[in-house]
Amino acid sequence: MSELPIYRPVVVGIDGSKAAIHAALWAVDEAVRRDVPLRLLHTVGQENGHEVEPDAMASKLTAAQTAIQRAVTAIEAKNQLVKIETEIAQGPPVGSLIRASAAASLVCVGALGLRHFEPGRTGSTAGALAVSARCPVAIVRGHHEQRPAQRADDVVVEVNGSPDNGVLLGTAIEEASLRNVGVRAVVCAPAAPGGDDTTTDGDHRARADLDRRLARWRRRYPDVRVESVVAHGSLLDYVAHKRRATTLMVVGAHSRPHLDELLGPRGSAILRDAQCSLLIVNQQNL
Repeated sequence: MSELPIYRPVVVGIDGSKAAIHAALWAVDEAVRRDVPLRLLHTVGQENGHEVEPDAMASKLTAAQTAIQRAVTAIEAKNQLVKIETEIAQGPPVGSLIRASAAASLVCVGALGLRHFEPGRTGSTAGALAVSARCPVAIVRGHHEQRPAQRADDVVVEVNGSPDNGVLLGTAIEEASLRNVGVRAVVCAPAAPGGDDTTTDGDHRARADLDRRLARWRRRYPDVRVESVVAHGSLLDYVAHKRRATTLMVVGAHSRPHLDELLGPRGSAILRDAQCSLLIVNQQNL
């Protein structure tokens, strides 16, 4: 008898916030594309590291069930064929998501909802989840209703010669294909003195080299527009300059300082203003 296929669901952290519901709606397309269930995970059982008193557990469970049902109702309103699974786990929320990631294809959380997990520690909490999760982690920002229908924001990925660039490029192109948008592959060059953005000979060489690296991806995905970009400054500087022209940034988990910058106050402000979600991919855990 042949073995049954193993389905790795898309897991969404539900905490009762609007950001978590938006993350669940964002994750529907991810689950549909993978042809896997969408699992809504809520956790109860600890507050500030302490166990919840038995008398309070019943109300916690009721609140968890209500939060999950609200998310289910919002998902069903999209009228997309996706299997919804629900789970209420006991223990710290981030730890529960990390454990769930071992059998998941993707873990999604709302950027604002992360503050409910660890008040005042959005960056460190997201960083711990991204580095320790056994699958890619999406930190979802923005709201569907805030995006005009005519917008077709691109997926952005930095190409910097790191070992995981191939994985990141492939992930970015797949995500762009899912959304029917393009990819901007960005090489970051040192910012010119005085903020001068004049194109230099070095920029031309960097773009030519990038185009050579992108050639096989363009052949493999002819229906996805892949644009090569040379940006002066950091990737965050580039997104800030482009404002709301980016729907998703794909980054690796190999550089904790880079993650800390993206998840810190400045990075969070720029990504929030751009309504740009973050997809963090740890090549070692794929």
